[in-house]
Amino acid sequence: MSAPSPGTAGDGTAGDGTAGDVLVVGAGPVGLTAALALRAYGLPVTVLEAGPEGRQRPGSRAIFTHSQTLQILDRISPGLGAELYRHGVYWNTQRTFHAGKEVYAKTYPDPPAGVYPHFTSLPQVQIEAYLQARAVAAGVTFAWEQEIADVTTSDDGVVLTTAAGRRWDASYVVGADGSRSVVRKQIGARMEGTRDEGWYVVVDVAEKDEPSLPNERHFHYAHPAVDGRNVLIVPFAGGYRVDLQLVEKDDPEELASPEGVRGWLDAVLPPGYAERTTWVSTYQFLQLVAHDFADPHRRVLLVGEAAHLFAPFGARGLNSGVPDAEAAAIAIAAASRATAAAARTPVEAFALARRSAALFNRDAAGEALAHLRPDEETAARVLAAAERAPEDAEASVWLEKAPYGPRGVHRAETVYRY
Repeated sequence: MSAPSPGTAGDGTAGDGTAGDVLVVGAGPVGLTAALALRAYGLPVTVLEAGPEGRQRPGSRAIFTHSQTLQILDRISPGLGAELYRHGVYWNTQRTFHAGKEVYAKTYPDPPAGVYPHFTSLPQVQIEAYLQARAVAAGVTFAWEQEIADVTTSDDGVVLTTAAGRRWDASYVVGADGSRSVVRKQIGARMEGTRDEGWYVVVDVAEKDEPSLPNERHFHYAHPAVDGRNVLIVPFAGGYRVDLQLVEKDDPEELASPEGVRGWLDAVLPPGYAERTTWVSTYQFLQLVAHDFADPHRRVLLVGEAAHLFAPFGARGLNSGVPDAEAAAIAIAAASRATAAAARTPVEAFALARRSAALFNRDAAGEALAHLRPDEETAARVLAAAERAPEDAEASVWLEKAPYGPRGVHRAETVYRY
């Protein structure tokens, strides 16, 4: 899908924006959500994106949009959540295996009419296209190829300067410029946490005209066809994502090479899918949260991966970034209407609440990561549970749920498993 061409700001080199404008840095799904939410409150918004108009980023990336996220999108742009749901896929059946033995299987009933399932699954590029089309219709202005180089804040507002020397003035800024956020660095926010030393290879494969894979999510502990490595297979609109968890002596570059991918993918999928690979990436998990989600003057608010990075278990990244974006818009709308003395209060509340949510999600994803890279005691517990499952229902359910972390609730934010 391609969205309509966005509005574009003028080509002047100075003085763009006014003191009453809000700028959003980053045109990913979280930045677009923030822009839509700000427009819902009647605020003028310009999105600054470092990339060119029409950029196409490879890979499915963030594919899971949880039901609560769909509900948030419906609030800020009526019908948007339903639009994503209609174009995504949902699977009712989840299966978990250990060394080739099925240890858990459950098929859920379809949700009632008018009720969203736990998630819909479609590639991030499609999510962005639907969001951008809505943003254009809502009156959001876009300015492309605006790489931010400097951020200066004061009690009165924010000045952004691009690498090309262009100046942008704003009353407030939402930093949604991703994991390498320049905005975050410029306001002095520190990322705190850890990096997991283990490596993963993620592969997208396109669906066949006559699919030979079921519309189900499969997780394999110790897959026998790949020497006991863990494997996750999940559908999304148009294909499947396959994650391979590497072991200590593996070479990530070798297993992510065309020959390497073909070798292990042929072992875990039906014939023909290895030739349908559309994207391959390697990654390590970062468990990082910014020490503060706003600048000292409370004029710049950080959202999404500019503010936090989680291991993906439970699909917590995008589904925490969207509530970040809505909360940032609420705070800015309140601050814009407050007296000068009270304007800091809603931004302060945003920074505290969303950092608390991020810490919760970081720790929850960390529990799943510890389960998938187990110590000796946890490894023994997994093996013992697999020997008892599926006849032992408690062991079976634990093997299914543990790889995704707890399904706990942080205030109004629910996190579901894949």
